[in-house]
Amino acid sequence: MIVGILIKKSQVKLTALGILIFAATTSIMAFYTGEGSEEVAEEISTVSESVIHQHEENAELFFKMTLILGAASLLSFAVELKKSKYSHYFILVVVALAIADGFLAINTANSGGEIRHTEIRTETNQPQQEEHSEEQE
Repeated sequence: MIVGILIKKSQVKLTALGILIFAATTSIMAFYTGEGSEEVAEEISTVSESVIHQHEENAELFFKMTLILGAASLLSFAVELKKSKYSHYFILVVVALAIADGFLAINTANSGGEIRHTEIRTETNQPQQEEHSEEQE
């Protein structure tokens, strides 16, 4: 998208917008498959409810932002096709939304990784386990 803005090529901007629209559409499927994955993750003894819940909250926010980005991209696509004098502003809004959505994606992916990779969990997301000292063993 940024390259399309810099080189002032409508085809590049339209391609980028098309990719964002496609991503928003496929995010619907990705989001709704999470419930089944949650049930599987709940059966794993090293996974706490709080870690799953945090990932679910992050995923919901990311999903909503992705849908907003998709809608803005669709609108910008139409405005760009009409060669409106305002299309540049629409494109800039999409770029800002895409950057924000990227940060939400990173946050959601990280919280998802914490579900299975206990070594990356923060102290507050660690499941409560009994501490065993070497002396007791």
